[in-house]
Amino acid sequence: MLKLTDEQLVAAYSQGDNKAFDTLLSRYETKLFGYIMQFVKNRDLANDIFQETFVKAIMMIKQGRYVETGKFSAWLTRIAHNLVIDSFRQGKTENAVSNDEDSVDILNRRELCDGNIEDFMISNDITADVRRIIMALPASQREVLIMRFYRNMSFKEIADATNVSINTALGRMRYAILNMRRIANEHDIALSV
Repeated sequence: MLKLTDEQLVAAYSQGDNKAFDTLLSRYETKLFGYIMQFVKNRDLANDIFQETFVKAIMMIKQGRYVETGKFSAWLTRIAHNLVIDSFRQGKTENAVSNDEDSVDILNRRELCDGNIEDFMISNDITADVRRIIMALPASQREVLIMRFYRNMSFKEIADATNVSINTALGRMRYAILNMRRIANEHDIALSV
């Protein structure tokens, strides 16, 4: 079972082989839980979202709604991401404030806003600066960085795709991050608010 690809395991599970799903679960549980935790910062909530992610994946596979359009891990991560967003939305509605009270002015409370034009402009500027810095990196470092952060590939997948060892892929990533910091410092670019 461990040697089968994700797609082969999904196909086996959809045909009734529960061990195939156990293999998928063990293959991605640590990475997926870590991904969820980085957003919610609450172990109990992360556990709930993690379990809900796999329940939703099971239902979709059993209903024949999993379409092999790429990587199973990306599909699973997208489910988790949507559930994290749903959790944040639910939290915002539960913490709603009434404007019926005279002491509460919801029109003038920044913490209750989703964002404003200034936040949007700053975010766009930071994104543009990051893109320019990435384009200034040597090609091999830029390639690894894009694969890791924009394509969500593991270092093993990156090493296979670029025909280098995992250590070389890790080294390129390390140098890419160091070079990004250096370029940002040299040009006095703030990469966060």
